[in-house]
Amino acid sequence: MKIIQFKEIYLAIGVFVMVASVAVVLIFGLKPGIDFTGGSLMEVSYGVLPDKSTVEASLSALDLGGFSLRESGDAEGRRAYMLRTRDLSEPERVAVEEVMVAAGTDAEVERFTSVGPVIGSELASKAKWAVGAVAGIIVIYIAFAFLGVRWPVGSSVYGAITIISLAHDVLVPTALMALMGHFLGAEVDVLFVMALLAVLGYSVNDTIVIFDRVRENIAKYRHEHKKTVSAPGGIKRDEVTYSFNRPFGQIVGLSVEESLLRSINTSLTTGLALLAVYLFGGEVTKNFALVLLAGVAAGAYSSIFFASPLLVWYAEWKERRSKVSI
Repeated sequence: MKIIQFKEIYLAIGVFVMVASVAVVLIFGLKPGIDFTGGSLMEVSYGVLPDKSTVEASLSALDLGGFSLRESGDAEGRRAYMLRTRDLSEPERVAVEEVMVAAGTDAEVERFTSVGPVIGSELASKAKWAVGAVAGIIVIYIAFAFLGVRWPVGSSVYGAITIISLAHDVLVPTALMALMGHFLGAEVDVLFVMALLAVLGYSVNDTIVIFDRVRENIAKYRHEHKKTVSAPGGIKRDEVTYSFNRPFGQIVGLSVEESLLRSINTSLTTGLALLAVYLFGGEVTKNFALVLLAGVAAGAYSSIFFASPLLVWYAEWKERRSKVSI
């Protein structure tokens, strides 16, 4: 199959995407939301959006400290302002709401969220543990699922390649979020963490389906050879060896080909559903849907064009290395 034939090209694209994603995250960084830093968030929509500088001047008189005011939109398409401040007391919240409502015509408070700094720190810690726990469970599952695979690489290689592919799939939506945070003011919240966890589950499923087909085809295209050998003490035992009538690269290529339609159909149907959520859903779920879309696209590429070619490339590299050592 041409995916395996041109594996170096597809691997180079995947590595470039990973390096570029890391560079984007390092350069622009992620903008944490109040879910992780603590603070208050108020969104007020208007019939006629007031001048931003006028609203900022009114808010400055309340002695709120540092605050951020940016334009947004509500679910009904009305223009709105989103105000982010430190954690507000109830009197401060009432005062801010009065200023925001009085700033324009037909004003309506769409939402108000307040998270204390201690809770925000705890959420950030739990989010890291959640992502780490999911990755760890995936490694354990693959180690058991591919335990009997030894030719031409062991089960640990399948696990390592799956984790590398997952890193690819997570880096892409993370880089997108960094770009959105820098240019559009998007903030990382609990929904973003949920999206990453969903990407991890979705992507590993797609990759394991193809690897599982590789395992089945390895058993299908091998011939078993038995011979009786004498062990110390005169004990006789059967020694089993295998020969294969197809190269490993062809077996992996055939496995990808047999799973290709399933992978494409799954990615397309999932992508269409997420696109509908992004286009017709509320403002709160737009970033969530967009991050998931990026993760699904990255997962579709990595399972077909990255993980399988990397498996063949490593097997060939291992074979060349063994010949050189001999």
